[in-house]
Amino acid sequence: MGMSYETQAGLEGGRSFHIRTYGCQMNVHDSEKIANLLAHAGFAENPEDEDADLLIVNTCSIREKAEHRLYTDLGRLRAWKERRPGRLLGVAGCVAQQEGDGILRRFPTVDFVCGTHNLRWVPAMVAAAEQGRRSLRTEEDPSRARFELPERHPGLASPTPGRAFVTVMEGCDMFCSFCIVPTTRGREVSRSAASIVDEVRALADRGVVEVTLLGQTVNAYGRHDLRRGRADDQGTTGFADLLAALDAVPGIERIRYTSPHPIFFDDALIDAHGGLTSLCPHVHLPVQSGSDAVLEAMRRRYRGDEVRALVERLRTARPDLALTTDLIVGFPGESDADFEATLELVRDAGFVDSYSFKYSPRPGTRAAELPEAVAPERAQERLEALQELQRAQTLAAHRARVGSETEVLVEGASRRGDQRSGRDPYHRVVNLAGPAEPGPGPGARVAVQIVEATPHSLIGELSPAAVPR
Repeated sequence: MGMSYETQAGLEGGRSFHIRTYGCQMNVHDSEKIANLLAHAGFAENPEDEDADLLIVNTCSIREKAEHRLYTDLGRLRAWKERRPGRLLGVAGCVAQQEGDGILRRFPTVDFVCGTHNLRWVPAMVAAAEQGRRSLRTEEDPSRARFELPERHPGLASPTPGRAFVTVMEGCDMFCSFCIVPTTRGREVSRSAASIVDEVRALADRGVVEVTLLGQTVNAYGRHDLRRGRADDQGTTGFADLLAALDAVPGIERIRYTSPHPIFFDDALIDAHGGLTSLCPHVHLPVQSGSDAVLEAMRRRYRGDEVRALVERLRTARPDLALTTDLIVGFPGESDADFEATLELVRDAGFVDSYSFKYSPRPGTRAAELPEAVAPERAQERLEALQELQRAQTLAAHRARVGSETEVLVEGASRRGDQRSGRDPYHRVVNLAGPAEPGPGPGARVAVQIVEATPHSLIGELSPAAVPR
């Protein structure tokens, strides 16, 4: 839009910001975008909210009571703001998009509310708040302008050395009955392929070797433009063609994507898993349920046997493929037989890991109006049974890898802090045997032999000839 992010906000120097982030990888990446914009506007990132002059709460609305969590946070932050005159407080993300002006009315301490389509306006909203003006931006923006942001500020440290998220599309047109995302993120909009490739090239020049492509239905990238015969005009391609273009970028060794929708795995994407060198041997395949009746009630547009057929085709293309998934238990009307169908699909697909949740109604979704709610204690029993099955499958998959070699991209200290940890191409956490210090630093790639398996991670030893890259 021709704005200078350095001059647009007119912010005073020497001030710092802190961002609290809730939710998915898209939210994490949105927080990175906000941090970058604020750095260009003269703010310094502060690791502690207590020391910051500006605090932004970046919200998620996927789970039940997300608004209550935000409102509790904002109530507590009144004291934070009062402790230092001139502090500023903003709310961004999906709850901001949903509640909008209601947040400003209910919480006088909030200086601005920024929805999911308007991140690029944060510096201007901060500048307005510095002048005592509260502001709101939650309008839906169907243009691609929201994707065009400045390159990473040189003074802003990467939270993930060697790795980066890249937004390729936003929004969702699927309208699953349980999901609020089409309301909070809007309709599908895809970036131009050239813009994505340019961003990935710039990341590679800065030492990034792994990129994760992000979108609410990421493998739907470009589909509307292709269907309407305007892909050339909009600069988009098919998703598999985009992956091939990124595979050709020098320096990029690993490509991942999340979250796809099962119905958008076409022949070209399946073939890409067998043919593209840098496309990781891992697919996160959110199936949500194994019951055809529940899938229909969820409006998922596929059935259990279609998932099985897709899994078979993916594994034919890439036999060593690791599959993970998302699952919901306790959906309205889910019977014991429906739940057993989910367990059966988990076994048949051989998921190496899953993210499983009890259903929680979201206001404004069709499922929130469905009858036959599952009793909370029954849903809890099902969740525990599902997770027990998954732990057994995960452990079996991990044990099968003991004795093999893999390459680990080091992320930092392990969760316990006593070892180095990273992920391999299959997206498995690998903890490196031996102390965390000294050792290969974040962003290093090391050859590792797997020596032990747990239900949560693999344990590896540096191979004798391993040289961090």
